[in-house]
Amino acid sequence: MKASLEQIEFLARSKNRVELLRLLADDTHTRRSLAAATGASQATLGRILEDFTDRSWVAQEGSDYTATATGEMIADGVSDLMSILETEAKLRDVVVHLPTAELEFDLRCLADATITVPSRTRPSAPLQQVLDAMEAATTLQAFSHTLNEQSLATVRDCVVDGGQTFETVLSEGAVQALKTDDLLWTKLLTLSANPRADIKVLTQDIPLAVVVADETVYLLVRDDEGLLRAALHTDDSAVQDWAATRFDHYHATAEPFDPASFEAWRLAWRWTAECGVRVYRAVDWLCP
Repeated sequence: MKASLEQIEFLARSKNRVELLRLLADDTHTRRSLAAATGASQATLGRILEDFTDRSWVAQEGSDYTATATGEMIADGVSDLMSILETEAKLRDVVVHLPTAELEFDLRCLADATITVPSRTRPSAPLQQVLDAMEAATTLQAFSHTLNEQSLATVRDCVVDGGQTFETVLSEGAVQALKTDDLLWTKLLTLSANPRADIKVLTQDIPLAVVVADETVYLLVRDDEGLLRAALHTDDSAVQDWAATRFDHYHATAEPFDPASFEAWRLAWRWTAECGVRVYRAVDWLCP
C-alpha cells in the first residue's frame, strides 16, 4: 500500500509526468515532439524520462521513446482515476439529492452528462431544459413521482396538437396532486383521452423523475422539499438501457389511468376543502 501511494504521489506532483506518460502510451515520441506537446523544457523532459526509464515505464530506442506494457497500464489507470475525479466534481453538488441506490448503472456513465442548475438570472433553467427537449422530441417516455403544470401543459400540447406519442407511468401521489386543481385535472383528462397518450398509475412510490426524449435521458433532481435542483441529460447507452428497463418494469406493474377511480377521492377532497373554508369563516365571524 505504501509503495503504491508513493508512486501515485510521484505522478501527482507534476502534471508534466502525467501528460508525458499518457502521450507515450498513445504513440512513440522524440524529445522534440514531447516538448512541443507539453511545453516542458528539455531539462524537465530529461529528468522525467530518466525517472520513467528507471521504473521500466518507458523504453528508448535511438531518439524515440515509447511506453512499455506496464507504462501503458499505469497511464490507463491514471486516466481512469482522473476521469472518476472529474465526474465526482461534476456531480458533487447534486449527488446528495440523487437516489443512487435506484440508479442501476455506474455513476461514471454520467461523465459526459450535461448538468443544468438554477441561477439568479435563470432560476427555471433545469425545467426549461427538459421542456425544450420535450417539445422537440417525436416520442416521449417518462416515469415520475410528480407532474408539474408546465410539463403537463407541454405534453398536452405536443400530443393533442402536435401529433407526438407519449407513454408515462405516474405515481398515485402525482395523480392525486393533479386532482386538487380543476385546470390541471382537465388537462390530464384531455391528454389521457388522446390515443397517442398511454398513461399508467403506480401505487408504489417512484423515487426519481425521468424523461426520455427520443433517445436522450433526462434526470430531474429534486431535494427533500420537492424543489428542482438540477436536470441531467445524457445519451450514454448504459443510462438509456437503465431507463428503458425501469420504465418497462413500472409499466408492466402499473394500472391504466382510470379517471373514474379517482373521482370519489376528488369529490371527497373538494368537500373537505369547502367544509374547511366554511369552518374558518364561521370561526372568523364568531371571533372577530
